[in-house]
Amino acid sequence: MGDHNRGVSGSQYHGRLELTWTNKDQALLWSEDGKYRWVPPADYRVAEVRLLHDAGEVGQVGPHSRRAADNLLIRGDALNALTSLARIPEFQREYLGKVKLAYLDPPFNTQQAFEQYDDALEHSVWLTMMRDRLVQIKRLLREDGSVWVHLDDSEVSYCRVLMDEVYGRENFVASVIWEKTDSPRMDADYFSGRHDTILVYRRSPAFRIRRLDTEDGIPKHYNRLDETGARYYTKPLRAMGGQGSTRKARPSLYYPMVAPDGTQVWPKLSDGEDGAWRWNPAKVQRDQHLIEWVRGRRGWAPYFRIYASDETRKPPETIWFHSEVGSTRTSSREIKAMTGGTSFATPKPEGLLARIIAIASDEGDVVLDCFLGSGTTAAVAHKLGRRWLGVERSADTLTTFAILRLEKVVAGDDAGGITSVIGWEGGGGFRILDVAPSMFVESRGAVVLADWAVNGHLAEATAAQLGYEFRFDPPFCGSKGRSLLAVVDGLITAEVVQLIAASLEPNERAVVCGTAVAVDADAALKAVSPGSRVRRIPASILADYRLATRRFFHSREVQAVQANLDPNGSPTDKPTVEAARS
Repeated sequence: MGDHNRGVSGSQYHGRLELTWTNKDQALLWSEDGKYRWVPPADYRVAEVRLLHDAGEVGQVGPHSRRAADNLLIRGDALNALTSLARIPEFQREYLGKVKLAYLDPPFNTQQAFEQYDDALEHSVWLTMMRDRLVQIKRLLREDGSVWVHLDDSEVSYCRVLMDEVYGRENFVASVIWEKTDSPRMDADYFSGRHDTILVYRRSPAFRIRRLDTEDGIPKHYNRLDETGARYYTKPLRAMGGQGSTRKARPSLYYPMVAPDGTQVWPKLSDGEDGAWRWNPAKVQRDQHLIEWVRGRRGWAPYFRIYASDETRKPPETIWFHSEVGSTRTSSREIKAMTGGTSFATPKPEGLLARIIAIASDEGDVVLDCFLGSGTTAAVAHKLGRRWLGVERSADTLTTFAILRLEKVVAGDDAGGITSVIGWEGGGGFRILDVAPSMFVESRGAVVLADWAVNGHLAEATAAQLGYEFRFDPPFCGSKGRSLLAVVDGLITAEVVQLIAASLEPNERAVVCGTAVAVDADAALKAVSPGSRVRRIPASILADYRLATRRFFHSREVQAVQANLDPNGSPTDKPTVEAARS
């Protein structure tokens, strides 16, 4: 066999295999109209960390001081939400490096338009959009966590190379084929597409697959069930045959055991000779719960239970048939039953998500879906006892599908999906959070802090509390000699303080107050403006401000419902109960 590397020097190797696309070195900004815009990576808006505002709660949730520990339904763009979870201190403590499973069902980029979303992104935009979100998800994953990306043939090949780059080719686990349809499309031009692909990548080699906990995943000789339903089989406690089964060979294992009727039983061989037990007296005492006594024609005999374990179950295979996990027809029925007839363009069956969640997580683990859609992932995770994070940018999709669905799950009114299989009866709860608007705007080609973020009641109240004369001169809102005050309704990060410091004269100093403060913000400000400092806005001011803000938005929503408008003042023909929920 020849050596194909013969004569090639190691010093000649350079570069690596990677996927290249238009504007790969650029970043994307998403706007509320659903469009993306290319900007340089250094743009302040790229690194912005937006706050997460309370917008409602359903069922049982914890105290507000521990809101980050609840199940969370976040309204807003996925990248903004993921960044907030990783950077805002209260959420960072709960989720940075602590998500066990991330399932992504992004737009497939099929160049079609569906009712609930636009699935026709330009190829390079789609790749950049996915890359940025996969990078953020990697930061959130546990070392033993995994990410599952659900796609069809439109982008799956490119996404796999992209994920090799983000997660490392060595962390590829499998490509799972889901048989999504149970009948062919007779109008297909060439082939009738019957499957989707789910790419599975681990965060690190610490990832472990949970083998299938189903009857057909356990060998048939595990033919008994205990009082909890766990499967096992039994073996005689007396050692069977061979030299090592005799009293002479194992004298310490020759002793009497007490049968259920109080008689003594010795380990006798079939020919009546002295035998030996498999266990010593100490193990018999310790594992009494595993011993079963059977009375036969020769009297009592002890057996011990061997339970099915994860190692005895078969590993999941890479082809999942619709008969096992459901099809698109299944998911369509589930959605229509839940909404009373309203259909969703691309739902996934609960059986499919149940298998993924069972394989890649345990009870109490955190499950993330940042393209939540109709809410299947959150609903199944909730029923299976996982904590969950769901992100969806379409308020209409959330109102019509996900929130309605999850309300029913909490109330125990969701009879579909896996409910009957696992005996779900309701319980738990979740919080609804909104991603705050950007505190940056573009003015004459430059990115500056928006007036709403540095002016208004919060700025005036903070200036009064700290003894500054209120004077709005963006980005500052107060002065006290050479000290200027900047108040920001948002998270103060290194990027924010650098932008503010750029407006200082050489002999001026600043006190920068924010609704929340990143751990590196104060050091970053002192590095560019010695003597300046960062402070969190006093809690008393924040409490009053947030109460007033909640009252304002609640009043606006009530007025919108009464006037048959959406909360932004646009006409809507939705029922008032949906408008109120949104």
